[in-house]
Amino acid sequence: MAPKHQKIKFPLWHYLNQPLFSRESRLIWNPRTFASIWRIQLLERCWTKECDAKGPQQH
Repeated sequence: MAPKHQKIKFPLWHYLNQPLFSRESRLIWNPRTFASIWRIQLLERCWTKECDAKGPQQH
């Protein structure tokens, strides 16, 4: 059974691997700002994923 609430920890690896000289994305120095933007982008990625709640269906 999955836990009800699972806290997302600080994305340290993503923070340290930000592109330094990229024209597409800007470097975010503030860890709190980075974490909130990263969580928003994570939520957007989860929303765009296709999910089949019923499981595989027979055709």
